Amino acid sequence: MTRVSIAALALAVFAVVATANSGGYRYGASDQAFYLPAVAAELHPTLFPHDRELLGPHMRLWLGDSLIADLARVTGASLPAVFLGIYGLTMILLAAGAVRLGRSLACDWWAIAVFLLLLTLRHRIAKTGANSLEGYMHPRMLAFACGLFVFAEIARGRTLAGFALSGLAVVIHTPTGVWFAAAWAAAVVWRWRTHPRLASAVLAAGLAGALLVLVALRSQLVPMNAEWLEVLREKDYLFSGEWPLYAWVINLAYPVVIVAIYRRRVAGGLVSAGESALVAALLGLVIAFLMSVPLTQARIALAVQIQINRVFWLLDAFTALYVAWWLTADRAARWSSRARATLLALVALVACGRGFYVLRLEARRPLVQVGLPATPWNEAMRWLASQPDSWLVLADPQHAWKYGPSVRVAAWRDTVLEASKDAALAMYDADVAARVADRDRALGTFETLSVDDLRQLAVRYDIDVFVDRATRSFPLRVLYRNGAFVIYDLR
Repeated sequence: MTRVSIAALALAVFAVVATANSGGYRYGASDQAFYLPAVAAELHPTLFPHDRELLGPHMRLWLGDSLIADLARVTGASLPAVFLGIYGLTMILLAAGAVRLGRSLACDWWAIAVFLLLLTLRHRIAKTGANSLEGYMHPRMLAFACGLFVFAEIARGRTLAGFALSGLAVVIHTPTGVWFAAAWAAAVVWRWRTHPRLASAVLAAGLAGALLVLVALRSQLVPMNAEWLEVLREKDYLFSGEWPLYAWVINLAYPVVIVAIYRRRVAGGLVSAGESALVAALLGLVIAFLMSVPLTQARIALAVQIQINRVFWLLDAFTALYVAWWLTADRAARWSSRARATLLALVALVACGRGFYVLRLEARRPLVQVGLPATPWNEAMRWLASQPDSWLVLADPQHAWKYGPSVRVAAWRDTVLEASKDAALAMYDADVAARVADRDRALGTFETLSVDDLRQLAVRYDIDVFVDRATRSFPLRVLYRNGAFVIYDLR
């Protein structure tokens, strides 16, 4: 086989195993309850007249909605096809970035192969609200893939390339890219510490940029009020000072492992100036996190919104590479090629076995699901999608995890409340939080709503239709019915 064929086969295996470990690729899942409506709103300005105020604050922090909408216009492709294409690109860049980073640290192919397999093992980064992989198109995964290239360029001492790639990561997904940009800046300051003028210039530029951001976001430099915090009550990962002990132990173990393996590499004469700068930058991110804890405990809005605890996702990936090197190359003097091949086979067996279990036994989904599946919920949503754009839909606030995709995703229609995603969006704006809190209180007894309650809600929020299970019945005009759901007219 040629080197190109081997690389293509390795990439295919990586993508399949990573996707299986994520429960299969699916469209419209989880955080796409925001990203899909944001793109659809760019494509069709008449959509979401009621929910623009909900989506707006987070849309201003993300440039990708316009870029993806432009891509859909230029190619003429449907959003399911565009999102699948971006997911495929993410898998390619994630694998390529991992290889580039491994080669930048002079790792051999044994270590890189183990590293790639470790990356396929999707897991939650303890108490950060982030997963190491997602089984759907998420811009933060694409930004993270670019971030691995940033790390590689830092290790190679390529300052301008690292700067450009960190900027690209920020454009793709600002809340993720900003931490790679911070790592790049910290690495440059560390590497140039023997040149005070250069280091001071970079530090001053970084501080000036941070000051400009603070000025632009000065309205967020306030404590969150009680109502705002009540909306975020289930987002406990935002407040690191209240983490359970296990989260502190796991996350602070990353820098300990990194430093221990770094010292072994130093002893072996394997460390370059770029690698030292990268390790210093990662440790700097941990220090920045620790400094942020009092601010999040004081409930300062901006400190909560930037979610600095997600720097441990960056440390998690770098630790995986260091561990892969330690398992293979560090013991090369004692391990034969056969022993390392056996280790690689065992890691591959674990990754593939876990992927099979998650995909077939836990999630019970196909490997790739391009569009929305044919379910009674999605059939009802398709009917709603054919109705006027201005319609506001009342559904169970928990409908996104009970029945399928959000009303905003499956029907492209406004909905009174989608509890999980609306609470997450409330983190970025006090007015949005007040809106979510008000609607959460109004719908708190959804299962016991009477006809009079529904009519009062319809007047209060200007609701057009009500979607409910077919097992319940209301004396209202029925607009649509299937075996599982009924849509009632509330106009």
